[in-house]
Amino acid sequence: MRALSRFSLSGFSLAGFSLALLACWLSLGPASADTRVALVIGNGAYVSSAQLPNPSHDAEDVANSLRRSGFEVLQGVDLRQADMQDLTIRFARAAVRADVALFYYSGHAMQYNGVNYLMPVDAVLSDEADLKRFVRVDDIVNDLQQAKNLRILVLDSCRDNPLAESLKRSATRAVSIGRGLSKVEAPRGTIVSFSTQSGQVAADGSGRNSPYTTAFLKHIEEPQEIGDVFRDISSDVYDASGKSQLPELSLSIIGKFYLNGPVSVTVAPAAPQAAPKADPCAAAEAHWKAADSIGTLGAFEDHLARFPNCIFATLAKARIEGLKQKTALAPSGNARTGGSKDFDGNWDVTLNCQPSGKAQGFTRPLVATVANGIFHAEAQGQGGVNRLEIDGQIPADGKTTLSARGTTGASTYTLNNLAPGSPYAFTVDAQFDRSRGSGKRNEARACNLVFVKR
Repeated sequence: MRALSRFSLSGFSLAGFSLALLACWLSLGPASADTRVALVIGNGAYVSSAQLPNPSHDAEDVANSLRRSGFEVLQGVDLRQADMQDLTIRFARAAVRADVALFYYSGHAMQYNGVNYLMPVDAVLSDEADLKRFVRVDDIVNDLQQAKNLRILVLDSCRDNPLAESLKRSATRAVSIGRGLSKVEAPRGTIVSFSTQSGQVAADGSGRNSPYTTAFLKHIEEPQEIGDVFRDISSDVYDASGKSQLPELSLSIIGKFYLNGPVSVTVAPAAPQAAPKADPCAAAEAHWKAADSIGTLGAFEDHLARFPNCIFATLAKARIEGLKQKTALAPSGNARTGGSKDFDGNWDVTLNCQPSGKAQGFTRPLVATVANGIFHAEAQGQGGVNRLEIDGQIPADGKTTLSARGTTGASTYTLNNLAPGSPYAFTVDAQFDRSRGSGKRNEARACNLVFVKR
């Protein structure tokens, strides 16, 4: 078996060697041979729902790739309920003795009341009790936690589940059955990667492998730090999908881990011990959330300048390009006094958001004004929470994209159980006529807007 990390040291004193060795022990894990186990499952030949052509190929190719990286691989294709349960039990036992444990699944899955389930090929779903025949993702996460150093959960399974509708019809109480999967927060020492964002569905693909697995196979054997590997996977999927599929990635790891390749550490003889090099992408997610809440060209350009090689760089470029196009297409100051004045006046706005995952649905009224074609709506909360403002310009044809930003209210209405007062932002594609209008939220969750002129 290969070591989790291999490293070289050159040109240093005995004291420098001791410090470097200690640093490598703390941040990279043991230099001795480590034990790696993986469970790889591809389910596509479903009996009671549409078959998927790629999971069997995905599982075969991923298993071979992981074996080349030193993993002992448990592999299953088109597993029935009993076989799937048996293989997950074997994996749970193997994870106890492992330094690194990885679970990969390609196939149908679904969320029910915020719990994610993986679907064996003989699954039926006539009512809620049948979910006991599925494999709970929470149980897999618990099994992974037995590994000593690094745990990885990969779900290429956010396809639209055809059995979900039958469960909705049979439900005898209020339940939440959302699209795709519910978000899983990575426990400490764990990487969680979904093929697309929580609450969304992913493409199965038309080639041998799904778009996500194609990117996974391209990068997983590269001699890069494991966090960078998964960021590169996400970036590739986003680009290859025409910016329509962005994988959900959650990392909670301390230090740097390498599945393949060496990492060089050089210590000068007389120089003081240098601090370990910081992860250049460690703050990227927090900075992106702040930039996205501001929503200006300058904010996105600042994020791209600070984090040019991190997971949100491609998305920042897309936002910058979109804002520049809007600026170029915006009518001149003189033009604003033309046909867009047809919409001037006071408007009532109703925002209606559907339940999504654990987040409850809600309806919210706003008061809007339009002056010289400039739209502004707002609903102010108290104490800096539950605030929402929507702004934009309505051209003569009434077709526009509005920008919304605000702060969250009660956590039960947010997708990720955010604390009250957390900033957020989204855009709305809207169409106005002289006295009415309609709009649709573009990001994160399904929301519709109705505009009525007083």
